[in-house]
Amino acid sequence: MILAGDIGGTKTNLALFEHKDKRLNVIAQHQFSSREFSDLNEVIMLFRQKTSLPYVDAACFGIAGPVIDGRCRTTNLPWDITTSDLQEHLGIQKVRLLNDLEATAYGMLYVHEDEFVDLNPKGRQMDGNRAVIAAGTGLGEAMLYYDGSVYHPIGSEGGHSDFAPLTPQQDALLKWMRNRYPGHVSFERILSGPGIYTLYEFLVENDFSAQPVSMLNIPEGKDRSAMVSECALKEHNPLCMEALRLFAEIYGAEAGNLALKSMSLGGVYIGGGIAPKILQILANNHFMNGFLSKGRFNEMLQAMQVKVSLNPETALLGAAYYAHDRL
Repeated sequence: MILAGDIGGTKTNLALFEHKDKRLNVIAQHQFSSREFSDLNEVIMLFRQKTSLPYVDAACFGIAGPVIDGRCRTTNLPWDITTSDLQEHLGIQKVRLLNDLEATAYGMLYVHEDEFVDLNPKGRQMDGNRAVIAAGTGLGEAMLYYDGSVYHPIGSEGGHSDFAPLTPQQDALLKWMRNRYPGHVSFERILSGPGIYTLYEFLVENDFSAQPVSMLNIPEGKDRSAMVSECALKEHNPLCMEALRLFAEIYGAEAGNLALKSMSLGGVYIGGGIAPKILQILANNHFMNGFLSKGRFNEMLQAMQVKVSLNPETALLGAAYYAHDRL
């Protein structure tokens, strides 16, 4: 029995897996609102009540934040999670904490081929490192190092690296963003859930076009970025469409940066909750235009497969299989 978790700033998914017939099968699974709990142990206690949690052999959790010496202070939650505390709480020694993108990266190895959408028709299958990037509540980046026979996940905090403009429009965006974040403008400020609405505000303040009525009367508590996406995809409003186009272009550019840094000849994999929701925008060349804008290395990038995972539980799957394969 394996307990696996995907702990994010918005939600926490826990699941119990059983190894049977050479694969892992979900026995029980529940999703919780992360901000309603003071720590992960509280979530596990409630999961235990809901499932009559049996003895587990191993546990692995993908967590949105840097994992250093078995400890993670979550980036977008006031949680402090340690391996030793979880070992004591669960009564087992086989416990591992992974960065959430490490878990997502490892999960990509187990996602079925029909759960991917290919963005690069010129990409070809090759052995080699793989890059994984995922925009959601924040921006996560990781790599799968290929040693010639198996893949090893490597986490990073690359989402917090400096935003680099690609076009004159993005030059103006960076200047505008520096007024909001004078100390540091990271890619995560743009490539995240809140970032979509940030791009919308930038376009409004730079008089791109008039705001649609639906964006002038946003109900209290409504996700503003989700409203931008809805307005773009359903109403085809020019202002909201441009916000998503710009988001896709910058998303592609940073994916290309990660591909260069990791020499991901084995492909680039896109996770997170945003990509499947705006897939028609990503697939309309905007993402690939940003991805390929790397000068002399355009040809190398053109040969890489670029795939969007439609499986919303890639990180959970990765945590479970990591526990099974490595603990």
